[in-house]
Amino acid sequence: MMVAERTVVVTGAAGGIGRALALRCAEAGARVALTDVRADDLAAVAAELGGGVFAAACDLRDPDALPGFLADAADHLGPIDVFVANAGVAVGGDPIDTPAGVWDLALDVNLRQHVAAAQALLPGWLERGEGWFVSVASAAGVLTQVGSAPYAVSKHAAVAFAEWLSVTYGDRGVHVRCVCPMGVATDMLEPGRPGALDDLGARIVKDAGEVLAPDEVAAAILDGLASDAFLILPHPEVLTFMQRKATNYDRWLAGMRRLQGQVA
Repeated sequence: MMVAERTVVVTGAAGGIGRALALRCAEAGARVALTDVRADDLAAVAAELGGGVFAAACDLRDPDALPGFLADAADHLGPIDVFVANAGVAVGGDPIDTPAGVWDLALDVNLRQHVAAAQALLPGWLERGEGWFVSVASAAGVLTQVGSAPYAVSKHAAVAFAEWLSVTYGDRGVHVRCVCPMGVATDMLEPGRPGALDDLGARIVKDAGEVLAPDEVAAAILDGLASDAFLILPHPEVLTFMQRKATNYDRWLAGMRRLQGQVA
């Protein structure tokens, strides 16, 4: 599927992968709708894109915010063809000292916004016979994340929800893609920034492989939309790690413990 003349929604669009993807979609001729909790940064991205863009700030912790934004985007740009669940946070650490509110934040942004989008968009997609749901998860969702339990758990849940959507609706015109990169040069790898990994998690991600530019991940997403593959792996080595995990789970877990100990 090519995005030209399609309506594409991108969450978390004020920077990083979301901004890069919005720019690429607009350059390719898509009608683009953008949202993010950071209103000023979002406005700056919308200004970069120029006319024909719909942008509105949206706090995904509010269960009513995303459905309302999607309805407004469709009113302005037409029926939504592609939804990219890109917004994400890497908060919390060990469950011993991570409060319930931090778990709620991770689950609200990294998982529940995906569910809310599906609830809002599936009826129209099923009626029209097509739609594209892109879950920007993480390699943490198919492997794990050292350091942040809420991030690892919520990203696993995002992958599981994308799998469920594909199994349940894949034969009814709903195309699901799940993006699972490792390190990407965004605020998430800058400890101390809002929604970023802690120092240990960031160092392990940076040591695990190449840190890609957001535009490289955006390009991989557009390539993935044009293919039939469920997984989009901007870091191809993630597939090797998944295979090692599947063939010898205990050895893989032991290796992750060694990695944690080496970096710590």
